[in-house]
Amino acid sequence: MRSHVVIAVAVVLAATAVPAGAQGVEIAVLGGWTLADGVTGETVESGDGNRYNRIEPKDSRSWGLATGIYVGNNAEVGFLFGQQKTTLQAKGTDTRDIDRLNINTYHPYFAYNFGELFAPIRPYVLVGIGATTYSDLSFTTADGQTRSIAGETRLSTTVGGGLKAYMTDYIGVRLGVQWTPTYIKSDAVGWWCDPFWGCYVVGNAQYANQFQLSGGVTVRF
Repeated sequence: MRSHVVIAVAVVLAATAVPAGAQGVEIAVLGGWTLADGVTGETVESGDGNRYNRIEPKDSRSWGLATGIYVGNNAEVGFLFGQQKTTLQAKGTDTRDIDRLNINTYHPYFAYNFGELFAPIRPYVLVGIGATTYSDLSFTTADGQTRSIAGETRLSTTVGGGLKAYMTDYIGVRLGVQWTPTYIKSDAVGWWCDPFWGCYVVGNAQYANQFQLSGGVTVRF
C-alpha cells in the first residue's frame, strides 16, 4: 500500500504542480529484468549441515515508474519508483531460499536529455539519491524454528542512461539501464593510526547492487 501511495503522489505532483518556466511533463511506465547481488558476513553453520556466509536476492523481473518535469530543453528533474519482486537466498556450501522479498526504490533524480525538446530520438543520462526499502521476512530454519526479520530502509543512489524514441511528439518508448547501489553495512578490517587524531577502526563498506535493464512506454505533455 505504501508504494502505491508514493506512486500516486508522484504522478499528481508531476501533472499538476509544474513550476513556472517548465517545458512540460513526462511520465514513463517501465518493466524489465534486475540483476541483484548481496553481502557477505561471518560463516554460520546451519542445522542442515551446510555453512552459509552470504545473502543475496535472486535475479528477477522488475517494474518502475518515472515522472519528470522539463526545466529547460534538456534538463529534467523528477522522481523514480522501482520494485523488484524476488527471493532472498542464503549461499555458502549450498543455496537455500529464505523468503519472498520485495525491494522498493525511491529516488528523486536529475536527468540530462540530449537533442532538441521534440526530437524523435533523445539519449539521456540521470543521477538520483533516495532510499531502498526491503520488505519483512518470515521463514522456517533448518531445525524447524519460525523466525521473522523486520524490513529496513537504507540510503541509496542511482545512475543510469538510455534512449527515448518517440513515434509522435507525445508518445514513445524508453529503453534504459540503471545501477542502484545500497549501503548495507561496514566490516572492520583493521586499525589506522596517525599522530594527530589517534587510532580508529577502518571499515570495509558493503553495498547491495541492482543492475536493471528496462523498457516501456513514455508520454510527454
